[in-house]
Amino acid sequence: MGGVAMTVAAKRWMAGVLAVAAAYQGVWAAVFPRSFYNDFPAPGLHWVAALGPYNEHLAVDVGALNLALLVLSVWALRRPTRESLAVTGGAWSIYNAIHFLWHMLHLHAFPIIDKISVAVILGGLLILSILMVLPVKETEPGPSGRLGEDAGQG
Repeated sequence: MGGVAMTVAAKRWMAGVLAVAAAYQGVWAAVFPRSFYNDFPAPGLHWVAALGPYNEHLAVDVGALNLALLVLSVWALRRPTRESLAVTGGAWSIYNAIHFLWHMLHLHAFPIIDKISVAVILGGLLILSILMVLPVKETEPGPSGRLGEDAGQG
């Protein structure tokens, strides 16, 4: 196979990082939308509040979206096929590309350290998403038919 290919283990690690990000943001926004608005990404920081008035519907929808991506990511972690990893990466890439672009166009609301933090965090999530879409390195399927299984892995 020509070009760049990723191992299943690397893609599972990426799906795990994306799952943690989705759980963190998703639970917070869906269950505590006002707190999410006032204090995301951590108490004392106001990344959402800096960008406009509170909208409970929007905050809860952001939580729901992230919880849906969490389910998809956990599924890809548990059933790491070429297709599940690529579809998970594709879904995350759409979300993260639009999310990253929007925030890059609206950095004016933040102090410099927050501008850098937003760019690094959202850019990192976007890169992980894109890497998940890359082909899987060719390996023999394990006993269950899943890719990249070693004797002690499963």
